[in-house]
Amino acid sequence: MFHQTDLFDPIEPAPRAVVPPVVALPDLVERVSQVSKRPRYVLLILNLIAKAAGENGNLGPYVRSEAEQVPVRDWLCQALAPLANRDCRRTAMIASVRSELMAKADVSETEGDLAQQQDEEIEARILRSGRTNVSRAVSDLVRAGLLHRHYQGYRVDHPNRGAQREAVYTIAPDVRLALAGNF
Repeated sequence: MFHQTDLFDPIEPAPRAVVPPVVALPDLVERVSQVSKRPRYVLLILNLIAKAAGENGNLGPYVRSEAEQVPVRDWLCQALAPLANRDCRRTAMIASVRSELMAKADVSETEGDLAQQQDEEIEARILRSGRTNVSRAVSDLVRAGLLHRHYQGYRVDHPNRGAQREAVYTIAPDVRLALAGNF
């Protein structure tokens, strides 16, 4: 006999996957390699977050960088930007920016102004792509159960981004113990 469920029948939620605690660095590496296509990059980000996090394991929404406060994603992007200096895509992007700005340049612009515009545009593009890479890596860490992400800012703490909110990353206590002195 066919039984149709009522709209108001309670539906049991799907059971949550139990994530085993990370005991040692090899466990951490194994878990990251299961969820990420770029495990080395993800482990670098995790290590930076672990080293810079406060005693409560939180990092963000802003990190002191030299004389200013920068959003945590920008700070991570700036810390990892030198890794791509010799990458062929980075050199192609720099050449593309220079050729685009040279084509748009007025005769009245000096070489100094043009060079400054090129540097600003290159930095903006590096930051934009770096923020995307950091967000993907952090999403892999969240999916692996090694990190928790929420957003904090203008109005209230909130699980979703927007409205001038910035990311805050919280590293799991067992992950901090595994990384302490081992990485």
